[in-house]
Amino acid sequence: MKQYFKNYFRNFDYGLLFVYILLMLFGLVMIYSSSIWVSIIQYDANPNFYYNRQLVNIILALILFTVAVITPYKRLSNKSILGLLLAVMFILELWLLIAGNSVNGSRSWISLFGLMNFQPSEFAKLFIIIFFAGTFYRKSVNRGSMQLLTFDDVSYPLGMWLFIVLVVGFETDLGALVIIVAIALVVVITSGLRGKTLGRIFGLLSALGVVGMIGILIFKWDTVFNASRRGRITSYLDPFSDPLNSGYHVVNGYYAIGAGGLEGRGLGQSIQKLGYVPEPQTDFIMAIIAEELGIFGVSIVILGLGFIVMRGYYIAMSTKDPLARMLAAGISTWIGLQTFINLGGLSGLIPLTGVTLPFISYGGTSILLLSVAMGILINVSTHHKLEKRK
Repeated sequence: MKQYFKNYFRNFDYGLLFVYILLMLFGLVMIYSSSIWVSIIQYDANPNFYYNRQLVNIILALILFTVAVITPYKRLSNKSILGLLLAVMFILELWLLIAGNSVNGSRSWISLFGLMNFQPSEFAKLFIIIFFAGTFYRKSVNRGSMQLLTFDDVSYPLGMWLFIVLVVGFETDLGALVIIVAIALVVVITSGLRGKTLGRIFGLLSALGVVGMIGILIFKWDTVFNASRRGRITSYLDPFSDPLNSGYHVVNGYYAIGAGGLEGRGLGQSIQKLGYVPEPQTDFIMAIIAEELGIFGVSIVILGLGFIVMRGYYIAMSTKDPLARMLAAGISTWIGLQTFINLGGLSGLIPLTGVTLPFISYGGTSILLLSVAMGILINVSTHHKLEKRK
């Protein structure tokens, strides 16, 4: 065991660790800066309210991160672990259906015994990666090769995925739905299944996706196309046509970005966070970063997240282990796509969806689960280095 840890930390991916810690600490500073006005004026709370809560979230996240880092990723294919994750996912989804809370038009939150608000769709992102990768890998070991797996071998995880998609779809959390669908597709594509099996999977999923979308539109039309979401579409097409209503969020985000310029106003000097930009500590935190720190602050975030994503894809493309490949590709897709959706909505490339910026935005559920994902990715990267040495 001593020799194992000696070799492990000798090949440890300190680059990923450094970027992960840097982004979390940078996000913590910006959460403090962006949330002071919201804490005092809107919630009559201590100016450190969001900062203190995120600091607690980060401490808990580091504990989970450490567990994920030192636990060999091969154990994620253990039948007991997969069964436990499946049970937790099923309980969370049922809990959401029975007692979920609505926030900004999406019924996507549950209260964990009054301790914290938890978003099951965030857990679903990590669950899909581990459950798909672990189940496919176990089946391939039993069969002798990933190429020998049939559609029947992978139908069980696909069924669970469809259940999650249905629940998240009826939450009408469209941003989370897009990410969950994309993660599953990437894990399946990188699994190494035969083309014939992949064709059957995509054919079935396409058909069920169309049916599911029709069902959601029939039963959830008023929710999917409520006033808030219609406003997001309008603001995407032309935010300045109604800058005081539907385009208010996007326009003020533009003002914040434009005011920052190259150098920024200075840390803590944002004007748009004073009641103009909504939720400056979550969805629009990049606008405040751009206003206060200019291109320097924006570069820290984009380059840091870009490094994590590209590092993950490099591992996925170069490793010979299918489990490592699926885990690395799934985690990289999650972080990369969520970053694109957040920044794309802020910049007007796509409609706003309410997706947070990984490691930077305020949020307990997000930072806890992303930290577990980072622990797994670093674990995979370290074992990948050991694999290359052998």
